[in-house]
Amino acid sequence: MPTCRFGPKFLLVSGVLTMAALDSLALFTGLGLSEHKARETLKNAALSTQLRDAATQAQQTLGSTIDKATGTLLYGLASRLRDTRRLSFLVSYIASKKIHTEPQLSAALEYVRSHPLDPIDTMDFEQECGVGVMVTPEQIEEAVEATINKHRAQILVERYRFNMGLLMGEARAALKWADGKMIKHEVDMQVLHLLGPKMEADLEKKPKVAKARVEETDQRAAKDVVENAVEAAGQTLSLMEQLRGEALKFHKPGENYKTPGYVITPHTMDLLRQHLEITGGQVRTRFPPEPNGILHIGHAKAINFNFGYAKANNGICFLRFDDTNPEKEEEKFFTAICDMVAWLGYTPYKVTYASDYFDQLYAWAVELIHRGQAYVCHQRGEELKGHNPLPSPWRDRPLEESLLLFEAMRKGKFSEGEATLRMKLVMEDGKMDPVAYRVKYTPHHRTGDKWCIYPTYDYTHCLCDSIEHITHSLCTKEFQARRSSYFWLCNALDVYCPVQWEYGRLNLHYAVVSKRKILQLVAAGAVRDWDDPRLFTLTALQRRGFPPEAINNFCARVGVTVAQTTMEPHLLEACVRDVLNDTAPRAMAVLESLRVVITNFPAAKPLEIQVPNFPADETKGFHQVPFAPIVFIERTDFKEEPEPGYKRLAWGQPVGLRHTGYVIELQHVIKDPSGCVESLEVTCRRADAGEKPKAFIHWVSQPLICEIRLYDRLFQHKNPEDPAEVPGGFLSDLNPASLQVVEAALVDCSVALAKPFDKFQFERLGYFSVDPDSRQGQLVFNRTVTLKEDPGKV
Repeated sequence: MPTCRFGPKFLLVSGVLTMAALDSLALFTGLGLSEHKARETLKNAALSTQLRDAATQAQQTLGSTIDKATGTLLYGLASRLRDTRRLSFLVSYIASKKIHTEPQLSAALEYVRSHPLDPIDTMDFEQECGVGVMVTPEQIEEAVEATINKHRAQILVERYRFNMGLLMGEARAALKWADGKMIKHEVDMQVLHLLGPKMEADLEKKPKVAKARVEETDQRAAKDVVENAVEAAGQTLSLMEQLRGEALKFHKPGENYKTPGYVITPHTMDLLRQHLEITGGQVRTRFPPEPNGILHIGHAKAINFNFGYAKANNGICFLRFDDTNPEKEEEKFFTAICDMVAWLGYTPYKVTYASDYFDQLYAWAVELIHRGQAYVCHQRGEELKGHNPLPSPWRDRPLEESLLLFEAMRKGKFSEGEATLRMKLVMEDGKMDPVAYRVKYTPHHRTGDKWCIYPTYDYTHCLCDSIEHITHSLCTKEFQARRSSYFWLCNALDVYCPVQWEYGRLNLHYAVVSKRKILQLVAAGAVRDWDDPRLFTLTALQRRGFPPEAINNFCARVGVTVAQTTMEPHLLEACVRDVLNDTAPRAMAVLESLRVVITNFPAAKPLEIQVPNFPADETKGFHQVPFAPIVFIERTDFKEEPEPGYKRLAWGQPVGLRHTGYVIELQHVIKDPSGCVESLEVTCRRADAGEKPKAFIHWVSQPLICEIRLYDRLFQHKNPEDPAEVPGGFLSDLNPASLQVVEAALVDCSVALAKPFDKFQFERLGYFSVDPDSRQGQLVFNRTVTLKEDPGKV
């Protein structure tokens, strides 16, 4: 008789799964379960039935495949729910993402357990279970940071022997509905940043805290206060002053081993001596962008930090393209990145590419296999994602086999995703055996079809830094989790190992800078392209008219901080005004014009008026504008029935015309049949021939007709990507007034020869820059910023 297990629906006959069981196995692995766990689930008929029902309903709701996060919640629901009547009710919340974290699921299960009677009060249920509540990564980061600061002194004493569960518990108490794994990850990252990687002493048993140790910690805490004060003071220093190393406490070239957490091997000192012989003790940095998009304001901080630190310390900085992902790279991105680095005022010591080193990187990969530190694996990408994936069954395959298979990968004998080369290490974030090489059948922009395998960031970056003898590998905080693989790989190959230093990213409110989201904005027609002046890409800021000096000054004001910084756009705009006030010559323009006829014009032909380029400093020269019997003023500079306090042109209230020395007084108002004011007739007199007027207004005569684009914030909320602030997503938060086009603005003829990116202050209106859309005789201006910050903005 054949053996039969799992009940009537899930048969194992003579050791072989039936078709029904195979279908369920495929369904369960599709939820993110490992094959082993899926098979164990099949052994429990009740659990299998409930999980299958939950998954089927979720698929019908979603209309697509189930992601792993949702699958994990469905498994948790099926394995813990006792009242099967509530299955459909709870699945609907999980499939619609209204319940999306483990704490919410636990609260929901507890709620239905304690409310067994029908019907469920959905409003009370949702309130009690945090339904719809979204906890952002920034909130988690802030809560963990506050908890760590509370226990900072004790953590510094006990280091990794400190009870990290306490930090987890307090952070979770502050953020009831946060995902526990995200909190744990953030705790791990911040503790690592505070303490550096574990040392041998951290693995010893917890000692009793001696008095001397406490005093040492107090001294350390005092030192931290001093360093923080220096960092805060650095915001008032120039960028070069901040980067000369006084406040940064960076190691000197060749003294890498003095850096906390730096891994020392028997070869370290010899390698450092060889490094100093090659570099002569020179500071070396690099700016390593991926050429798959346009640089944004956050990259400006990275450019200033990398190039600025090298320059401040008489060193050199490489511009190195991380071109290891050919399917996403385009020539226009390479060009734009080079242009933006130059625009910000920096010249690379050398422009290099990760692809320059593909041959060397491949040779090192072979060597890594020889040393037993890498292996070829056949686990699929989806099996490697998420927390705590199962170890690879190929981890201990013979070296000779991995060497042959890696060569087969290079020769194109595997399809994409069928084989990878993985390194044998566990990273800070728990990621095990990161991938070093993967198969991609995409021609490379520089190497063509030579390679069908490409190295990953985890493998490439540290080795390229080693090849170029980088002294300070400066990167943003999210790469902190890569520090262990950085040190491990250099030491596994016995090559020079630089030091990785992390700093906080720079973000702006009312903005998105993600490449994927900018592409969505372009596709939706919300912006024209990557350089739309409402974006915060560097090409967009350049097009809008932001001077590079202003962006660099803004980065200096932000300072070289470790914490992630999100700044208000008006702080950047203030830096722009500071620069343009001294560099943008004045001109006059009228956006909404009103024709004015001077009936007693004092000359038989137009006068030439000398207008200072910079009224506060007439040594910077003048330009001429015509003054004729017909002038145009802003329509808002005239009112028939002015409100109290109105100081511009009105009945019985003359005004001066700027720079002319003349005052005009209203004599007649001409209207069209509908009653709209068409023009004014005025008389004029010399300004010194009577009482001084209450106001002087700008004007134009014999003007150019130009297009002027008035820009405002693209988004209405500070954090358009935060679901709690913008539930409908960032595309629902677009500001309908972010662009207003004045197609027939009037500008004085002094700007007739202006070229794209030339900048002016249009008196009383703001700062404007010539847009590249301009053609001969058809100038287009972008408003860069207003003259003063809009008091209505918060």
